[in-house]
Amino acid sequence: RVHDIDPARHVLTAAGGALPCTSPAAAATGCALLIVAVVDAAQTEAVLFGPQGAAAALPPGATVLLCPTIGPADVERLAARLQAAGLACLDAPMSGGPARARDGSMSLMVAGVPLDSAAWAAWQPLLRHLAARLFHIGPRPGDGARTKLVNNLLAAINLAGAAEALALAQQLGLDGAATLAVVAESSGHSWIGADRLPRALAGDFAPRAHTTLLAKDSALAMAMAAQAGLQPPLGRLAAAQFQAALAAGHGGQDDARMLSLLQAQFAAAVAAGAGAQAQAGAAEESPDAPG
Repeated sequence: RVHDIDPARHVLTAAGGALPCTSPAAAATGCALLIVAVVDAAQTEAVLFGPQGAAAALPPGATVLLCPTIGPADVERLAARLQAAGLACLDAPMSGGPARARDGSMSLMVAGVPLDSAAWAAWQPLLRHLAARLFHIGPRPGDGARTKLVNNLLAAINLAGAAEALALAQQLGLDGAATLAVVAESSGHSWIGADRLPRALAGDFAPRAHTTLLAKDSALAMAMAAQAGLQPPLGRLAAAQFQAALAAGHGGQDDARMLSLLQAQFAAAVAAGAGAQAQAGAAEESPDAPG
């Protein structure tokens, strides 16, 4: 059974053999397992505990699989509330993007239950069907979220750095595709750069992974770090670049737009430098004012 706020998704799920339901509660009624796959903590709260929420419709002892990328404190709070309602909770953020979701090759980071628990054993077949790479992180709720945010902060750093390097190469008069070919076989290679930047060079910004997602996740990661008394310097710069991409209007497009942002920033810097040089030259050529 499936519930989604987008009617078009119901059409797709029905075509795939699922049963579209009118509410989270309708989807959850009588189910042993509820998979929550939404964007953020507010949506997760609404699905579970909002009007016609799923939590109240689940039978005692059912399990909730929390797959969104949200803050660890939110996971802990939701897990405690579910436990109080007699429900188990698996903190299980996923990674891989739409293409890997479709072919079942996602990575799944699972926390909140001991490795030798009945819940972990019971859901192994389903978890391995959802994800080609299944990681048991530990028994503490929130550690799946912590692991995912560390990963996504690194993804933001890698993508911002790869876009910066490619934009620099172009400013130096190098061919972007040729530069990427070198990087792909050299020490600067990163998976996310190799995935996004060829699309960026082709002008293909159809959203596979919206810029808003890494902007959200890098901000969550920095908030998590701040709660631990830390300010990772590279993470701070990458998160700021993703906020700049949102301000530039790229939020609804693919995060390959990070290259566009860096291209625009470099072009503005070059133009500002040329303008300053022109002003300095004009000042040197001006005659002294009469005394």
